[in-house]
Amino acid sequence: MNDSSWGAPPRAGYWGPSDQGPAQGAAPAGPAYDAHDALYPAETQPMPIVPDMPEVPREPMPSASQPAPESPRAPQVPQTPGAPQAPQKKSAGRDLGAAIGVGVGLGAVIIASLFIVKAVFIGVIAVAVVVGLWELTSRLQERKDIKAPLVPLAVGGAAMVVAGYVRGPEGAWVAMALTALAVLVWRMTEPPEGYLKDVTAGVFAAFYVPFLATFVALMLTADDGSMRVLTFLLLTVVSDTGAYAIGWRFGKHKLAPRISPGKTREGLVGAVTFAMAAGALCMEFLIDGGTWWQGLLIGLAVAASATLGDLGESMIKRDLGIKDMGTLLPGHGGIMDRLDSLLPTAPVVWLLLVIFVGSG
Repeated sequence: MNDSSWGAPPRAGYWGPSDQGPAQGAAPAGPAYDAHDALYPAETQPMPIVPDMPEVPREPMPSASQPAPESPRAPQVPQTPGAPQAPQKKSAGRDLGAAIGVGVGLGAVIIASLFIVKAVFIGVIAVAVVVGLWELTSRLQERKDIKAPLVPLAVGGAAMVVAGYVRGPEGAWVAMALTALAVLVWRMTEPPEGYLKDVTAGVFAAFYVPFLATFVALMLTADDGSMRVLTFLLLTVVSDTGAYAIGWRFGKHKLAPRISPGKTREGLVGAVTFAMAAGALCMEFLIDGGTWWQGLLIGLAVAASATLGDLGESMIKRDLGIKDMGTLLPGHGGIMDRLDSLLPTAPVVWLLLVIFVGSG
């Protein structure tokens, strides 16, 4: 039944349908109006004779000078308090097929470069850093009119990753300092208005993206560097997967509703459980000199840092008023939307591995 079948009562002068056709100006008969209604009260009216196929009263055709009457909306059926409601199907909020396909493709590229030629993997990190800086600076300019200089950030960020791999932590710190100086000087070519906020955002971007990513290159310098990086990637992915799976299925209590309403405490428990189990296995079978209890501690630290990193980028995106940092990866968003949990986790894993099994 559509809305037009719930028509308004006909007006006086209405040419209503009937077998004989009523005279013009007569009171219309039919379901919407009956002359007997005025003679019999509602509780004493005789039983009407209902034909087999009752005719539905129709509105008269409007003339050119008369606007068409609006069709009334169908009445809303009130919900009975306490009555069971139809269950709503949970949605992941993204194209799951595209997300899985892109994730598998990225994983294949990373694993292939990691175990074939280490220098190629350093190049993969540098490319991810440059794209991530481009996404971050673009969103800052679009949403906040903050013009962090991209050119010195991109050049300095790539150099930072290479310096960390070639010269170790000292090389990374020197490259970070030079990149910050380059940001200050580069911005001097523009008018002074907004200088402070632009260079502040630039130094923040240099630390947040390339400097934290440099710790992945530092892990790779060890003798078993490929296994260390693989452990770092596995634990972070497993933590995110555990949080998503458990939170989607059992999540009821919000973790940080003002920052990321989708995250739940149950999801955090899933992240910790999955990451600790994976950490015990990785330290026992992948890392030279590692033990399972060290893996439990590393897994716990990874779950905490990955969650904080995810919340940190959610805070940035909420301040900018956006959902994703970019659209480069279908089903995922942008590169920064995949680096959010990896970046803060890299120095944590690097430091714990150095403490437990040495720098290699």
